[in-house]
Parts: sequence; structure tokens; C-alpha cells
Amino acid sequence: MANPIDDIARQAREGSVASIIQILNDELAQVGVRARAVFADGVLQLLCEAATPQLLEESSLVDRVREILERISPRNIRRVNINSRLVREHQLLWLEEISRDPDNQLLWSQEIKLRKPNLFKRLATAHHERQAVAGKRALPRIAIPRSMQQPRQFQRGIVGGISLTVLLLAAAAAIHKGLNSQVPNSTQATTQAVATAPSSEAKPALKISKETVNSAVDSFAQAVRVAEQAATQGKTAQSRQDWLVVAAKWQQASDLMAAVPSKHPRYTTAQNRTALYRQNSDKAQQEAQNK
Repeated sequence: MANPIDDIARQAREGSVASIIQILNDELAQVGVRARAVFADGVLQLLCEAATPQLLEESSLVDRVREILERISPRNIRRVNINSRLVREHQLLWLEEISRDPDNQLLWSQEIKLRKPNLFKRLATAHHERQAVAGKRALPRIAIPRSMQQPRQFQRGIVGGISLTVLLLAAAAAIHKGLNSQVPNSTQATTQAVATAPSSEAKPALKISKETVNSAVDSFAQAVRVAEQAATQGKTAQSRQDWLVVAAKWQQASDLMAAVPSKHPRYTTAQNRTALYRQNSDKAQQEAQNK
């Protein structure tokens, strides 16, 4: 049976916003911060909330978020805009709110760019994931006579060496091609942006990308799993830190339920649970403040 933690980490590396939020909340809860995220216009918009401004100190929080995200190395996510504000009543359209009036909505906002892992680390991660998938599907094998093992091992060694050489050559070619095309693509993108930019100086509203909508399809099941974790941890929570973790879990479950699309067969249930999970998060926050 697959380890749930490994499965969440794999989904986060593939770019699942819901899994990225779960990992961030698990780690940021240790410092009293909870996070929400939306992938819009090629940027991961991240909202960090806490009870006091001291918990949202800019330099330390930015460094912590950068370290977590670069460790995850989510596919196709390189730009991250970190927004911070004090905890307030749940807003389903928080991204529109802070985009409309950032000066009054936020304590601070900073955009960062994530560094890509080196080639060998990416190859090692991909190899590890392929082995994990192959391990799940592997069938019991009939024992091979010892006399036949050495020739077969020799053949597998030759094939493995050739495959690794081809893989490294293909990776080097891809990197070379990417470096050569980077400057023209950037110039073309800039030209297109200038040509299509509106004449008004007003800041355009952020649009939610198709990837965000697609990632919400499985958010109902994800929300149920996170809610179950919150309920279990709430039974044994004692310290302030314990209750902050529980509050972050309930908030994450509420956000995931709120992301369930209207065409989902359990949309009505999701709307009801959005409010319920939000109330549970508020209660857990209250418990943390009483400690």
C-alpha cells in the first residue's frame, strides 16, 4: 500500500495546488501560520495568515516558504507571489479582494522565483518515482536457476548502461535547446504582451487559470481526507501548537471544499461542509488562544 505522505509529495511535485497547500500548512503550522494558494496566470498566488504581525515577519517567512517550495520543486511553477495579512473571516474570493485593494488588505507582498533542481537530482527523483510505480505493479516472479542468473545480470547491466547514456544525452540536448530558445521566446512573449496590452493604466483583474479548475476536480476527496486528519488530531491536541496544526488542517479542508466546481455531483454537500470546516477551524484557533 502506498505511503500517503509519499503520494502527497508526488502530487505536489506534479503541480497539484491542493497537495502543495497541504505540505505548506503542515510545516507552517509550526510557526502559527496558515496558507492558501491559487495558481493564476502562471504565478502561484500564496496567502499567508497569522494572528499577529510578528508571526508574519517578512524575511524569515519568505525564506521558509522558498525553502519548502524549492524542496518540493513543483512542475511548471517557478514564480510565487507571497501575500500576508492577519487572520480574518473566511473569504472565498480572497485573491480578487487583495488584487482590488492590496494596500488595505495586506501587510506586505513579495514575488519570488524558485530555483530549478540540478539535472542529476531531477533524474534521480524521476527514477525513484518510476521504481515506486513499478514496485506497486510487480507480480511475483518464478525463481531463476543460479546458472542462468549471471548471463541475465550481464545483459541487464549492458542494457542499463546504454539506457542511462541515451537518457543523459537526451537531457543535455533538451537543456541546450532550452537555453537557445529562452531569449527568443522571452522577446516574443514581451512583444505579444505589448501588442495586446490595453491602453488604460488600470491594473487588470487576475484570472483563474484552467489548471486551477482542473485541480479542483479531486478537491472533494482531498478535503475529506484532510478533515479526517484534523478530526483525529483534534482528539489528542493539548498544547497551543497542537491546536494551531488542527486549525490549519480544518482551514485547508474548508478551502478545498470551496474549490469544488458547481458541476460536481456533491457540490451542495461541499458548500455545506465549507462552512462547517471553517467553523471547526475557528474553534481550534480559539482553543490555541486559550492555551
